Amino acid sequence: MLFNKKRKVIFSLIFIFSTLVIFSQEREVSKNEIKVLARPHSTQKIMLRWGATTPMSFRKLAKYGYRLKRYTISISGQTLSKPIEKDLGVFKPAEPQKWIDIIEKNNNAAIMAQSLFGESFDVEGVGSLQGIINMSQEQEQRFTWALYVADQDFEVAKLAGLGFEDLKVKSTEKYVYKVFSLVPKEEMKIKDGGVFVGLQDYQDLPKPLDLAAIFDDQKVMLNWNYAIHKNEFNSYFIERSEDGISFNQLNKLPYTTLNSGGRVDTKRIYYTDSIHNNKTYYYRVKGRTPFGELSPPSEVISGKGVKVLPYVPKISSKKIVNNNKSVVLEWKFLEEGVDFIKGFELNKSNKANGQYETVVRNISTKTRKVQYDKLDATNYFTITAIGKQGNSRTSYPVLVQPVDSIPPVKPIGLEGEVDSLGVVTLKWKKNIEPDMLGYRVFKGNNAKEEFSQVTVSPHHATTFYDSVSVKSLNNKVYYKIVAVDKRYNMSKYSDVLVLKKPDFIPPAPPVITSYNVEKERVNLAWANSQSNDIAKHEVYRRVRDSIKWNLIATLPKDTLHIEYTNWKDTNVEGNTTYQYLIKAVDESDLQSINTKHTTIEVPRFTLLKGLKNLGSYVDRDNTFIELFWKTVKEEGIVEIMIYKGKKGEKVSLLKNVLPSTNRIVDENVKPNNIYTYILRPVFVDGSLGQIKKIEVKY
Repeated sequence: MLFNKKRKVIFSLIFIFSTLVIFSQEREVSKNEIKVLARPHSTQKIMLRWGATTPMSFRKLAKYGYRLKRYTISISGQTLSKPIEKDLGVFKPAEPQKWIDIIEKNNNAAIMAQSLFGESFDVEGVGSLQGIINMSQEQEQRFTWALYVADQDFEVAKLAGLGFEDLKVKSTEKYVYKVFSLVPKEEMKIKDGGVFVGLQDYQDLPKPLDLAAIFDDQKVMLNWNYAIHKNEFNSYFIERSEDGISFNQLNKLPYTTLNSGGRVDTKRIYYTDSIHNNKTYYYRVKGRTPFGELSPPSEVISGKGVKVLPYVPKISSKKIVNNNKSVVLEWKFLEEGVDFIKGFELNKSNKANGQYETVVRNISTKTRKVQYDKLDATNYFTITAIGKQGNSRTSYPVLVQPVDSIPPVKPIGLEGEVDSLGVVTLKWKKNIEPDMLGYRVFKGNNAKEEFSQVTVSPHHATTFYDSVSVKSLNNKVYYKIVAVDKRYNMSKYSDVLVLKKPDFIPPAPPVITSYNVEKERVNLAWANSQSNDIAKHEVYRRVRDSIKWNLIATLPKDTLHIEYTNWKDTNVEGNTTYQYLIKAVDESDLQSINTKHTTIEVPRFTLLKGLKNLGSYVDRDNTFIELFWKTVKEEGIVEIMIYKGKKGEKVSLLKNVLPSTNRIVDENVKPNNIYTYILRPVFVDGSLGQIKKIEVKY
């Protein structure tokens, strides 16, 4: 009963918005799934919001709950072979008792509680037809308003089991958050949802764009473009100032639009404020995210309300006479308004929104036609009805031009940028022709394709906003513009502007295709990265089983072949096993993600000595020859091979001795012979050392 009483107060206030949702929202058949939003915060936390996509799945999940899990995908830029899983808990709406104190202070909490626990969801203060519609669509209304208030109040979303703040995150890690349904599958299958995010994805919120105002008698209508930032902001706060310095918030509750269809301009949002006439007011707006964050304020716009004459003249015809030197203008003005005016004035300017000069004064209240004889190439005329009480009304301007087939000059100075959210800002120098109408903007995703026009009608300003996808494989976008005059003569195209999109996609990795080892160098061949924004390739090397990779070469793009590259590593040591890894780096300094390396064994370039001080002793009385030597112990000898032969003949193995042996006696000798002895050490790794040779005469 408590929820029902509170509900009646709330819904009697917001009935008008409810009807907008029911009757103008587009109907789409949705699948049962969970959608997830994430927002990194500058205070080292990640905020999460999720929700169901259909009324029935929303009710089921409110009953059984959601399970949230976090998977650590990478640390310090290195992708983990197996993600680290962490269960962050089960989330369900808080028990009804916990809502009682909150709903007395928080209308959003009251709506959410009514959506979750209320006995019924009818709207008070409406006719029987509306009551029937509400009854037939009760589940949808519960679902719609629950998600609406969850978007407007992050604390209420958390209380309803639809939000979470992860405070145990690290700036060096990136995560995948997944939200799973706990509804039994035999009761309803609901697809889980997820999002990939890290603290390094934090971006400052943009400011609302394109704030405009129409000032009228004791009121002003503000409007701004919310479509550009509709993924960031779900509501707004409007602020007003009387001095342009101190601003006060006009709306206590977040201001939003619930209409996504019909004939309303869905790209803009409107707000009307009551003001005093003849006093300057300043306005700005701030965007609000589903997580309760406020954006920087928009640009400030100002103006005054004025009391206007209720009757307005309207120029009805124009006729150029006297060989294009004069014009005859006629206008209409309601006869019942004649008693409120003193007369008319004709005004002229070279621009539609320029400074108008009064060129004919004191026109009688009975006159409806005037001739003007000093025409320029481009002329804008208005007729002003001069009110007796000091208030006047001016007609819309009309353009008068002598015959003109000369187009404007080619626009110049086209420049722009793409921010991290994909918002494109274009600027160019203004044409100086007095009869300029505006500009047409053209865009292409490829320099060779036909550009498409992105402006529906000529754009009057010299700044234009567009949006592009920053997750596509196309890393550049192309723009050009033409100038259009009032006769719709079109200039030549401007020079093409090429803008690079923010790059979040690392380049494809190069692949080592072959190698060979020559004396004191390693020859590598690899297939280059096929990404089209490569800036350089980097060669990394390490000794096998070591941890650190060392950058040993950087090859800029202009030094690489189109498909394959051959490169020589001349700084290698013999008897060493190396591992090589080639990485590509693009123009945004993103490095390819590849861990596959190639292992290459480099043989010994020079033989180790192993032995030294080889000498001999001949004992003819006892008929033997003695050989003696010293070993280099630190070089790891496992044995010494000793060869013998007569001078000029082949030598053969005499014996193998241990490395601890430093002398032998050869008794198999005969007089009047010269014997050749060769000693060669064998090392632990199986390699052979330098030969020591001695000739002994016996």
